[in-house]
Formats: sequence, C-alpha cells, structure tokens
Amino acid sequence: MAGEVSIRGLVKEFGSRRVLDGLDLEVGAGEFVALLGRSGCGKSTLLRILAGLDAEVEGSVTVPQRVSVAFQQPRLLPWRRVWRNIVLGLRDVDGRAVDGRAVAAKALAEVRLEAHADAWPLTLSGGEAQRVSLARALVREPDLLLLDEPFGALDALTRLAMHRLVEQLWREHRPSVLFVTHDVDEALLLADRVVVLESGRIVAEHRVGLPRPRRRASFVDLRAEVLADLGVDDVEAA
Repeated sequence: MAGEVSIRGLVKEFGSRRVLDGLDLEVGAGEFVALLGRSGCGKSTLLRILAGLDAEVEGSVTVPQRVSVAFQQPRLLPWRRVWRNIVLGLRDVDGRAVDGRAVAAKALAEVRLEAHADAWPLTLSGGEAQRVSLARALVREPDLLLLDEPFGALDALTRLAMHRLVEQLWREHRPSVLFVTHDVDEALLLADRVVVLESGRIVAEHRVGLPRPRRRASFVDLRAEVLADLGVDDVEAA
C-alpha cells in the first residue's frame, strides 16, 4: 500500500563504527511515527537511507516511490525567489515541467505564506523559511514525508505554531511520516507511535492512543515512560 515502509535487518557502518545494527521497523500507510534517541543513535542516518541519500547498507529497505524530506535547515537557494525554490525540479507524472507559479501559489497558501511568493529566502524569518521547506516537501505529494528535526532551530512560540501546521497538513495530505526529534513532548503531541533508538537498535515503542489536538497534561504518565527509556529522570527533566 502507498506510504508503507518496511525495514528488515538494516545495518549501516562508518568505518569500524556500526551506526545501525540490524534495525527492524514498519511504518503503516498514513501513520505518523516519531523517532527519539540520544545524539549518535542513528536517527538521522536512518532518514538519509530512506530518502535514498545513502545506499551502502546491509539489509532490506522498502519505501514508496514518492518520498520528500524536510531538514532542520531549510536549505533554500538564496538566489531563487521563494516560489522558484518550492518547485525546483518539479515534474508531473509524465516527467513534464509543471506550471510552477500556480503550483507554488497553492502550496504557499497551505502554509500561509502566499504573500511571500516573490520574496528572497534571506528576507524570511526562521519560521517562514521552515514553512517554505515544508511546502517544498509537500508540493511533491509524497507518500512518505521524512522530517529531520525540522523545528530544532526555532524559538518556542514558532515551534508551537509549526506543530499545529504540520498536524493540519498531515491530516489533509495523509502521507506516512517519520519524524526525528530530540523533544519528547513534541513527539507525543504529534505522533501516533513513538520509537526509541539506542546504539542503532529500537529499544522501546509506545502507541500514543490519545485524541487530537493533544495537551501536555494528557500524556504525563506516557512522557515519564519515554523519558525512562531514554535514561532520563522525569523529575530532573521537568
């Protein structure tokens, strides 16, 4: 089914260092999965492999044909206006160029930046640039959306606004999502399932069976469980 991800026995090594160690993971169509773990546990490496940016691996990896990525840094080309960044390299199903201006306008309206179509990237705030990055990912109508700490560089208020926006866009487009974050609350606010990685292996999984939109007060106990999986004392982290 479109959007499904299947990973079996995935191994990735950098020299003598094994970053992913026989990892198994399934993501269902339309499922929102958050990946948590300490720095160096293999989260971003896994996303790079799923995005097709690293093929030197062992094991089995199956992903849908249409995959898009939004990174922590928006990676916009400063010499191209916002709308041209969004449709850079975009083709229709037959490989033909599309009416880029119209497509970009629709995507920018979804992230509430339609007035910035002709702006230069360097004139955008951090939150605006990240919304452009998200629009660029979604305009390709992906079956799988990979989010690699996309809110890590944003201030707290902008992060909250981005949480709401991502959830809204996920509901409307329904891609499968694999979301890397270091923020436990962020993972529990957004994801259907939270997966904890350690030393290249999955050490814990939690289903987040809570109605949306969520409030932090609704997952206090689950938060404590996830923090324990990460080796963090909940009282110390509060």
